[in-house]
Amino acid sequence: MTAPLQIGLALGSVAVLLGVMALVRRLAGVWQIGAEVQRKLVHIATGLYALTLPWLFPDRWPVYVLVAVTLVVMLVLRRPGSRLGQTLHGVERTSYGDLLLALSVGVCLFLSGDEPYLYVLPMAVLTLADAAAALAGSTYGTRFFKIEEGRKSVEGSVVFFTVTLLIAILCLMLMTPFPPPNIIVIALMVAGFGTLVEAASWRGFDNLFLPLGLLTFLSVHAASPLAGLLWLAAVFAASLVAFRLIAPRIGLTHHASHVYVTTVFLLLATVEVHNAIIPILVLAAHAFSRSAAPCRGKYPDLDIVAGLALVSFGWLTLGNATGWNAVTFYGLTAMGMTLALCALALAARPVAVRGWLLLLAAGGLCVIYAVAFGLNPDASNWNGPMWPAVVASVLLSGLTPSLIPAAFGASRVTKVTLMSLAIPVTTYLAAIGFAA
Repeated sequence: MTAPLQIGLALGSVAVLLGVMALVRRLAGVWQIGAEVQRKLVHIATGLYALTLPWLFPDRWPVYVLVAVTLVVMLVLRRPGSRLGQTLHGVERTSYGDLLLALSVGVCLFLSGDEPYLYVLPMAVLTLADAAAALAGSTYGTRFFKIEEGRKSVEGSVVFFTVTLLIAILCLMLMTPFPPPNIIVIALMVAGFGTLVEAASWRGFDNLFLPLGLLTFLSVHAASPLAGLLWLAAVFAASLVAFRLIAPRIGLTHHASHVYVTTVFLLLATVEVHNAIIPILVLAAHAFSRSAAPCRGKYPDLDIVAGLALVSFGWLTLGNATGWNAVTFYGLTAMGMTLALCALALAARPVAVRGWLLLLAAGGLCVIYAVAFGLNPDASNWNGPMWPAVVASVLLSGLTPSLIPAAFGASRVTKVTLMSLAIPVTTYLAAIGFAA
């Protein structure tokens, strides 16, 4: 297939998507279809089409063009007064699901490489299990549990688990050489992990976290021996119980505790323990700052998880895209986030006390960073320890929130994340440019 034909097919795909939305909107007016059902119908149609992309396009770049154009169109449709956009945004809660769905298609396709099941399985779960759970819950749900932005039904979660389990077994049987016992254990873990992510979702973030989380988990552990898979399942179950017991003592809701345990488990399941310590400390530092110096965010516990997850997936994608391992830069970013949150928590302390405590925190983080660097292989340490960048990041992340804490009262996580990314991203881009 020629390049112009692939571009035409990509643009035509966007036109078809708009046509589907217009059709659903029209049928909704005739048959009185609710906003949630409209949104899920478009979700299913989009997801089913996305499943064909690896075979529809001989090259990957037209898919990325398709994703980029779709994101622009979705942003335009989010404008107030867009009648067509009401097909996606007619629900009462705030959601970025349409944007994140398009983004997840591109990122999952890129990260899946030459393993089709790493793309098909997560996208099939997102398309079919998520829609089935939402429709079953809204239609037949009788038992509910509360989340920050409403409620979820037990029936919907059961349907999600069942559909995901069937999808996982089918995909793994048809697309991998794994032995049957391994397939059963992997499928159960995928269903359990996916159900927890879906049940803990908010603002449509499950459209990104669910497929990327499943892809990351599968890419690291799908080929593990059966004993390793069983051990991982036991750790996951123990983490759930532990967080449920600890959550009330540190002021976390059950919903937030589920989000936290999912994040911690995914970190420990995808990177070496020494590389997961500082990212996990971001969550601890947030809990400290939230109690000592609350921000004006509506759901700060969920915001910090979203920020950390986006940073994690962002560095993973960037490292894969450039071919230069980014795990050290990821640790540097997490160090900045941790120190910035500690600085905000200590902002009300006397200057001398604050200074000594921040110095102690920075020193501890540097020790952990140095230990992780020493344990990482040469492929991860290709740019050296980067101590000048570490010092610059520590100064920026420690001094800025300490000197102007009021600037972080609103949109705290967004500001902390962007500030913590500034030096690592600049250093990384300069380093790969020099290396090239």
